[in-house]
Amino acid sequence: MKTVTLSIPERLNMDTKEVALLVAKMLYEQGTLSLVEAAEMAGLTKDTFTELLGKNNVSISNDPASNLSEDIANA
Repeated sequence: MKTVTLSIPERLNMDTKEVALLVAKMLYEQGTLSLVEAAEMAGLTKDTFTELLGKNNVSISNDPASNLSEDIANA
């Protein structure tokens, strides 16, 4: 995994772990990272990351709607 150094405004009062979680959550929501990749990036287990997504009202299914139509047709 690549390491990035980032400077954030002091007023945000966020530590490295909080920033990593925020970025991982955003990349997961966009569909850029899988659930496992995002959990790893955040430094969490898949189960813990999934739980945090639920607490933040983020769906654990980030499949595009087109996949849902295909799944229904295949069922």
